[in-house]
Amino acid sequence: MLRWLPENISTYGQGVDNLFHAIYYITLIVLILVMATLIVFLIKYRHQEGKRATYIEGSTTLEIVWTAATTVIVFVLAMFSYPQWNKIKSPNSFPEKPDVVVQVSGKQFNWDMTYPGPDNEFETDDDLTLENELHVPINAVVHIRLTSIDVIHSFFVPQLRLKQDALPNRFINVWFEATKAGRYEIPCAELCGFGHSGMLGYLNVHAQADYDAWVQERWPQQAEGGQ
Repeated sequence: MLRWLPENISTYGQGVDNLFHAIYYITLIVLILVMATLIVFLIKYRHQEGKRATYIEGSTTLEIVWTAATTVIVFVLAMFSYPQWNKIKSPNSFPEKPDVVVQVSGKQFNWDMTYPGPDNEFETDDDLTLENELHVPINAVVHIRLTSIDVIHSFFVPQLRLKQDALPNRFINVWFEATKAGRYEIPCAELCGFGHSGMLGYLNVHAQADYDAWVQERWPQQAEGGQ
């Protein structure tokens, strides 16, 4: 279904896609019904010589029915969306003991990816900051501490079904677990200035052995297995 959606490489991506499919097909059904009704009315009430227009009063019952039906549909979608929203956005629902923690800082017009060193603390001499390059292992829980240095940016990885605004002077936590190795774009999804269109980072998902080698190359004193 909806083959034009980006490939899903996230453990929670299927839940997001299911909600998208439900909303899409409900909207499609409503569109078909509305357009069919419009066509019927255009034919039935078209101008005819010798036939005078008459006033038709609205139906209170019909208005109550379609208002109630819309309310029920929106309520049901909200109930299905709430657990998924919590799973992705609420820190209390994040998987505990992440395999990797990275601080991502948006700035005009790049992403700074900061890894803590062997001390597992940010803002120390062991930190490693890369520009526009995020490296993580496959099938690992990754926590992101998202912030902005200047204006509002938006961290967006379509294949992860993950999008979150980055705000100045505030840390917002998000997480993901990638299920397929590869290199994926991280555009800024918030208009952030004249260079907005060129603000592009990359998520590099490695096999565990490759990620361990990447870590060892940068922190030789750190034991294999990542952070």
